[in-house]
Amino acid sequence: MELFTIIVFSENQPGLLSQVSNIFTRRQINIESLTVSASSIEGIHKYTITVFSTKDMVDKVVKQIEKRVDVVKAYFYTDEEVIYQEIALYKVATNIIVDHVEVENLVRKYNARFLEINRDYAVLELTGHTEDTQLFFEELKQYGVMQFVRSGRIAITKSSKELLSNFLEKRAEKAD
Repeated sequence: MELFTIIVFSENQPGLLSQVSNIFTRRQINIESLTVSASSIEGIHKYTITVFSTKDMVDKVVKQIEKRVDVVKAYFYTDEEVIYQEIALYKVATNIIVDHVEVENLVRKYNARFLEINRDYAVLELTGHTEDTQLFFEELKQYGVMQFVRSGRIAITKSSKELLSNFLEKRAEKAD
């Protein structure tokens, strides 16, 4: 089993997320993270999905996703083929930061930043890979973490041009 990043380009239509997630459910593949946003191409949205699976199974899932009417194209990648990040937020009591210089050292060590500080709590932000944000959480936990949340992965390919652009250009040439 390997971690794959699946990128799905689609029209922004209600119900598509349910259709895509059903494909994973039917194959009993657990989605590790999911992020949906606008892409660099106007009118096209981008789903970034991570799953642990085999290459053969991910290939089948991607082909099945592409059969959806609202899906323009889908691709899958290994970690070596994409540049990716996640964002994590941590809420800690303000007195923890004041009373323990070690917390400030952790903030500096992980290059986290303060988003908000008030009398009751402070919110820290850390951007990085899952391992980085989880390690910071584990070290911070001993001082007390009131809340913690991590986003899904966002990723872009290492290719110089969006693969979807190539696909759309070829499709337009065929139509002419």
